[in-house]
Amino acid sequence: MLPREELLKSVENRDSVARAIDQAEQAIKTWEVVLTDFLSPPELAEIQRVFNRLTEVQLVAWGGYPQAERQRIAIARSELPLEQSQVSLVAVEIAGNFLFDTASHRDFLGAMLGTGIVREKTGDVIVLGERGAQAIVAPELVEFLSMSLKQVRSVPVKTQQIELTELKVREPKKKELTTVEASLRLDAIASAGFGMSRSKMVDFIDAGDVRVNWKEVTQASSQVKSGDLIAIRSKGRLEVGEIAVTKKERYRVQLTRYM
Repeated sequence: MLPREELLKSVENRDSVARAIDQAEQAIKTWEVVLTDFLSPPELAEIQRVFNRLTEVQLVAWGGYPQAERQRIAIARSELPLEQSQVSLVAVEIAGNFLFDTASHRDFLGAMLGTGIVREKTGDVIVLGERGAQAIVAPELVEFLSMSLKQVRSVPVKTQQIELTELKVREPKKKELTTVEASLRLDAIASAGFGMSRSKMVDFIDAGDVRVNWKEVTQASSQVKSGDLIAIRSKGRLEVGEIAVTKKERYRVQLTRYM
């Protein structure tokens, strides 16, 4: 048995982590690969962080394409081979003429959930403008969606399975920048990266809107390090790159902002 209570100490997404622990114990007991539902980035990051302490099991996460936000995790005993291809998911196309009635991500997701499926069985939704959208889902939903999802907003749609290789994923817009700061405090680095005042950044941090590596951080004085991912609700993400110390003992930080 895994040290359940110890693993659950101080976790934010307790239900998701607890469910993953149950599934890990099932994988240990049955010698089978066990799959989670689709997880949000904070859930995914926390489960990976918690399971890093364990030697009994291994994880592989996949969401259909490299930049996917929502992903499933395959869990297996450490002795077994485990590959990305064992994470079971499929892509569907939701095709229609949206030239005169533009639909957003929320519209497509809402129409999918309106058929009665749950969010945990759906991954990312990729909006294609006037042509419709593509979505990643659990394989068992394909037939149901092809029969049930017939309209998004006022537009009739046809829903069918496509190959993952047919996904039309856009590279995220990003901006490279360099800042020189007296410290590696979160408020200093994030304000420089997001192009806002330090006091405004402190407001975001105090409000609980800032996450570092998908974990909520409410201390403006928290230190960041190379490789950290800083996310602000509705503002995008910031990746901390190489950090060097200047002759004047300040920090030169390479940043990549994803918009």
